[in-house]
Amino acid sequence: MFSKRIPIAKMAAVVVVLSAITCAIMLSINWNGAEDSTAAPKIDDLMNIAIVLSTVIFWVVMVALAYALWAFKAKPGDESDGEPIHGNTRLEIVWTLVPTVIVLFLGVWSWKVLDEIEEPTGHQLTVDVFSQQYAWSFGYPGKEYAYSQGVLHVPVNRQIVFKMHSQDVIHSFWVPQWRIKKDNVPGITTTAIVTPDKVGTYQLICTELCGFGHSSMRAKVVVEPEAKWAKWVEALKEKVPTPLMVSVKQDTETNPEPLERVEAE
Repeated sequence: MFSKRIPIAKMAAVVVVLSAITCAIMLSINWNGAEDSTAAPKIDDLMNIAIVLSTVIFWVVMVALAYALWAFKAKPGDESDGEPIHGNTRLEIVWTLVPTVIVLFLGVWSWKVLDEIEEPTGHQLTVDVFSQQYAWSFGYPGKEYAYSQGVLHVPVNRQIVFKMHSQDVIHSFWVPQWRIKKDNVPGITTTAIVTPDKVGTYQLICTELCGFGHSSMRAKVVVEPEAKWAKWVEALKEKVPTPLMVSVKQDTETNPEPLERVEAE
């Protein structure tokens, strides 16, 4: 009797209309800016799927809540106890099963996207990233390890394997236009794999609260043609300082070798 009073069809129609309007607005907004890596469109598509699913769930909950508040409110002056109602087993199964299916779907899709992003291309370049309060520095491959502070240069259209070593606390490596973000954890080597596909200048931002100077922990990122990048690396005079190389060695005690001796082309 209780279920017959609920206008399911009308509520479903309201959910569809409100979801369509909300999705049209949400999907028209460029939330993450330019897509300047091969990973960016795939991650943005995944985000759009999550937006649609979240929007539908949101309006299902809100419409049901609004109807319950309107249809089952107490009449003026009614101070009696509410009617004792036993739980609805079917409804409880549905609202447990549906979110489970959605989470599993997003998890499998995310796994697929990550596999595609990290699939080796056979022409990888490994760059070490050193993070410390409140600065970024970088080690490049070659006969010796060239070193730069506060500026990162990488070649366009080449898969970059960033091996990251924190010297103090947890930091996080993020270039918004690449979409990829990875925490730098003291004592271990973490890896981020990116293929930049647009020439340009960007900012590397720390997105993990790491102390008073967190907001200023940034570095310039330059994506350029490979020949120009190789020339820039060749001109570097500094080598990776010994303390940083020691941290690389310490990290590799429990991780794969983080710094490949790849000749700069």
